[in-house]
Order: sequence, then structure tokens, then C-alpha cells
Amino acid sequence: MLCFYSFAFCLFTFAFASAHGARPDGLDDLPYTWGLDPVVWLSLALSGWLYARGVRRLWRESGRGRGIRRWEAWAYACGWALLFVALVSPLHPLGEVLFSAHMAQHEVLMVGAAPLLVLGRPVIAFLWALPVGRARAVGAWGRAAWFQSVWRRLTNPLAAWAIHAAALWVWHAPALFQATLRSDLVHTAQHVSFLGSALLFWWALVHGPRGLMGYGAAVLYVFTTSLHSGLLGAFITFTGRLLYPAYAGTTAAWGLTPLEDQQLGGLIMWVPAGLVYVVAGLALCAGWMRESERSVKRRGRVALRVGAAAKESET
Repeated sequence: MLCFYSFAFCLFTFAFASAHGARPDGLDDLPYTWGLDPVVWLSLALSGWLYARGVRRLWRESGRGRGIRRWEAWAYACGWALLFVALVSPLHPLGEVLFSAHMAQHEVLMVGAAPLLVLGRPVIAFLWALPVGRARAVGAWGRAAWFQSVWRRLTNPLAAWAIHAAALWVWHAPALFQATLRSDLVHTAQHVSFLGSALLFWWALVHGPRGLMGYGAAVLYVFTTSLHSGLLGAFITFTGRLLYPAYAGTTAAWGLTPLEDQQLGGLIMWVPAGLVYVVAGLALCAGWMRESERSVKRRGRVALRVGAAAKESET
């Protein structure tokens, strides 16, 4: 039933949105403006349907909560909902008239939807959604040496951190950022690179190397990401000059000057997004401490066995 509901929800909302659309001219227009990209709608419907179908099949074979735990399924559902908010809801067209809304959209993608989708373990669900023969073919393709080599390089924590940082800084260059308002293709490329790099970054943190060194590196990457993204947000907030003049003619209807709109956007990147990184860092620190305790216990057990063996050899 979840498969049917997610698909039906997308069809119903698309029909509603198609009757409206366009950019909002004010608050009264906002409920009637939606993102209308059919590729986005199809991708959302397909990903929701595949995940629900795969989880249902997996739980039917293995038992509810096995393979993919319940909280992981809920995490994916929440991430999917945030994708809908960012790419389809009125937030999307609002981002074309307010820089601050555009920034909120990007943060929802990168620090909201991306980590939740990764926590949902979608690859497992998608494979279970496929017919057995196709799932085996996809699995064999995924185990190919060339694919494994490329995937290991992309999901290496340092590489994923660098790719995500580059996407964040490059796209906020004024010329590129304003180009997204003039070209749907450029706008799509921006969203794909933001979401794709964020998925790589969070995947490397969640499913990357563990052990004391792995946790320590993950904490470092989260801290430095919080630092450089916060620095960018602070610069946008306090620069005192208009970086994105393409919004200069559209903010007055919303009670903001162009500079106030820009400052609000910088604060959204700086503060709420920074809090997400803090929470992620604390979770990784907790895992680091648990791993440290396990390591101490393992060394203690080894020491006891060595001591016992030494006593036996003496006798």
C-alpha cells in the first residue's frame, strides 16, 4: 500500500500544481506555485515506490525490522519528504524570487534530505524491489572491479569531503549562482551537484571506515565542513554589499530589501545548517567513545589470556 500511496500522492499533487505554477508575486500566490519539472516528479515517485516495494519484500522474507530496521525506513521516508519539500513544494519557485528561500532549499537538500536518505540504506531496498534476475545482474555489475575501484575513490572520506566542499563554494560564486535563475539546465545541474555531493559526503561518514581512526577522521570532516560552510554563510551575511543583484527586483513584494534577503540567506546557511553538523559530530563522538571502550576491553581480554598462558608455561 505504501507503494500505491507514494505514487498516487505524486500524481495528485502534480495535477494540482499543473493548474497553477509560475513564480509567486506575493504571499497570496505562494500556496499555488509548485515545481513542475516532470523529471523531478517521476524520480520522486519512482524512488518512493522502489524503496517501499523493496522494504515490503525484504520484511516479508526476513521478518519486520530485519535487513532494514524500522527507524531506517522512517529515516528514508523523512528524507524523501524533504526532497519533495525542496524540489516540488512552493519553496522551489519561492527560491527564484528570494535568495533566502533559495538558500533554505539548498540546506534542506544537503543537511536534511541527504543524511536521512543515506541512513535509510536505499541500495538494499532498491535491490529487493527488482526481480531476482535483474537484482543479481545489478549486484554483479556493482561487484565489478572497475566499479568498486571508482566507488572506493568517490566514497573515500577525504575525497567525499573535498567534492562536497568544492560544490558548495563553486556554486555560490555570484556569476554561477545567478545563472541558475536564467537557465533551467544550470539550475538542475546545481541541484544535482549539491544533492549528489552531499549524498557522497554523508555516505562516507555513515558507512565509511570504523575503528578509532575512522571515527576520529569522520569527526574531523564534520567539524571542518561546519567550519568552511559557516565561514561562507558568515561572509554572505556580513559582506555589506549585494553579491546577487539578480534578486534586486523581486524582494520588495516580500517586505525585504535585497541586502536583507541576502543576509537572511547567509544566516540560514550559517546557523541552522551548522546545528545539523554539530548533532552529527556529537553522534560520531558517541560512536568514537563506544569504540574506544570496546578497544580497551579487547586489549584487556588479550592481556588476561597472555597472562594466563604465561602462568601455564611457568608451571
